[in-house]
Amino acid sequence: MSAIINPILPGFNPDPSICRAGPDYYIATSTFEWYPGVQIHHSTDLVNWRLVGRPLDRASQLDMRGNPDSCGIWAPCLSHADGLFWLVYTDVKRLDGNFKDSHNYIVTAPDIAGPWSDPVYVNSSGFDPSLFHDDDGRKWFVNMVWNHRSNSIGGSPKHPAFAGILVQEYDAQAGKLIGEPENIFQGSPHGLVEGAHLFKRKAWYYLTVAEGGTGYDHAVTMARSRTLTGPYELHPDIFLMTSKDTPDAPLQRAGHGQMVETPGGAVYHTHLCSRPLPGTRRSPLGRETGLQKCVWGEDGWLRQAQGGLVPALKVDAPDPASRKRSSEPVRRTFDGTELPPEFQWLRTPLPERIFSLTGSALRLIARESIGSWFEQSLVARRQEHLHFRAETTLSFAPQNFQQAAGLVHYYNRHKFHFLAVTWHEDLGRVLTILSCPGDWPDGRLQFPLDPPVLLPVDGAVELAMEIDGADLQFFYRIPGSDWTQVGPVLDASVISDEGGRGEHASFTGAFAGMAAFDTSGDAISADFTQFTYIPEDA
Repeated sequence: MSAIINPILPGFNPDPSICRAGPDYYIATSTFEWYPGVQIHHSTDLVNWRLVGRPLDRASQLDMRGNPDSCGIWAPCLSHADGLFWLVYTDVKRLDGNFKDSHNYIVTAPDIAGPWSDPVYVNSSGFDPSLFHDDDGRKWFVNMVWNHRSNSIGGSPKHPAFAGILVQEYDAQAGKLIGEPENIFQGSPHGLVEGAHLFKRKAWYYLTVAEGGTGYDHAVTMARSRTLTGPYELHPDIFLMTSKDTPDAPLQRAGHGQMVETPGGAVYHTHLCSRPLPGTRRSPLGRETGLQKCVWGEDGWLRQAQGGLVPALKVDAPDPASRKRSSEPVRRTFDGTELPPEFQWLRTPLPERIFSLTGSALRLIARESIGSWFEQSLVARRQEHLHFRAETTLSFAPQNFQQAAGLVHYYNRHKFHFLAVTWHEDLGRVLTILSCPGDWPDGRLQFPLDPPVLLPVDGAVELAMEIDGADLQFFYRIPGSDWTQVGPVLDASVISDEGGRGEHASFTGAFAGMAAFDTSGDAISADFTQFTYIPEDA
């Protein structure tokens, strides 16, 4: 029997919402502050998945300039009904303190490739929205409700802030909610109820929610009711899946997903998960997407096919002929007119201000400092393996110490390692390392390469980094010479969800990419002629 190998979407791909349209499956995942918003992957066999789009790609749909780290697009919901794809999403504008400022929208498209509509604003009462299409033609908008009147301070929300699951009818013709919202589910005693999805089967309304926060107590909780508005009874096991009581399980932090039926009636359920480095509670790959096969019991409740609550690394696929494709090195030479699909940037809907494609290079237009929440010139791809090498070739002529460009291992403004070409007033063009190993809230830099390495006054420089679990080693060479290690071994584990502030405070994942800044305001350019990602544990 062919197998689904978890995680099916490696690297930062959390909060997976799955839907089927005919023979095709689609998963939408959160992108937080990375632009364009929402990742959508496609599969025909549930085994192999391909990125097919990021629909929120223009200012009328999404502008995240000023959004703090780990805000932006939370927990989208993708569905297919009435000949349209429906995408529901939240743009969160605040993380810390008692407020979230979470605004919910709907966009639609006749095809997964678009064109996607301008957004319809729905509400702001809480995050993690979903849209349920009932079999009587009515549509229902679902989201958790956030209660700021609690001790939810400092990025560690307590149970009272998660005040239940709201349902309200949505009038698609009018583009607005109608009737009154009803709080239909307060969650289990586990607490922190969010991420709700409804599913109807044999006159039962099934509700799956995420509970326990997105750390190591995360879970998928299940309930059901004969009526959409409840009351809902809890699953006899409470949870459909969780790893919270199994610290040695390879897939940790399992929770927040959605069920889907195959054309043959088999049931699968997505979930987020993480793979912490051995012996640690640090997950550089962030929250990834897994998929579990489930079965309906005689009591009408859904359970994992392999039994128990802990998600499996391998589960049976619907088609016994399906085979998982292996990972291979990816080399990009930036000779096209569009950015290669695996790359994203941060926050701004105006990419032309931070990069362009010249036909032979990716040209970064250096602007604000690395870690800026407004206009940062950083283009990167997800780290998808615990062991990999990344290489790039840079042409850059800095004129002062406020200008730098190079190769970066990046999580957010207080978690990154940056190998950069810059200018030293006494030495000329040099190579330095700017490192911020989890210093929150100040984001103070360390400079582990002292003194800096002298470079030729002009010409290209090749930069590389190797990640081996928790270790990062930078390299450089002048074209035609040998690679040389540069700087000490750095802590790559801090470039993780749990690094710095801890497991409940950061929600994205590690990226490898190219960055440039010019805090003098001259907007100097840096040309990157290639970027290569080589997985070593494929």
